Amino acid sequence: MATHNIIGREGEQEALRYIKTKGYEVLAMNWKYRKLEIDIIAKYNNEIIVAEVKTRDWNSIMDPEEAVTKKKQKNIVKAANAFILENEIDLNVRFDILSVSKKGSKWSVQHIEDAFYPLL
Repeated sequence: MATHNIIGREGEQEALRYIKTKGYEVLAMNWKYRKLEIDIIAKYNNEIIVAEVKTRDWNSIMDPEEAVTKKKQKNIVKAANAFILENEIDLNVRFDILSVSKKGSKWSVQHIEDAFYPLL
């Protein structure tokens, strides 16, 4: 497995630990709809949280959250709609980004709530 894939998987696990310590109830991880995937789906304060995890080495040129393009956002919303319908959920949905960075053996998580809104 390529180094960036390993760091990405480790970053997802770090993001998962982070939101669990904040009291989020994780409903799904790496949930797939067709060829689309949602990294983390959780419930918190009667809201569904759809979280995209982006992980980078600390010396990366681009901040992790900058990698969530408009096309990626559109795909996340499409997959989230499928999850909501499939599970008959009647709660508000929030789209967050968990920006994870690693420097040496230390992890840093920046949680960006309401990072984007569904595009009309």
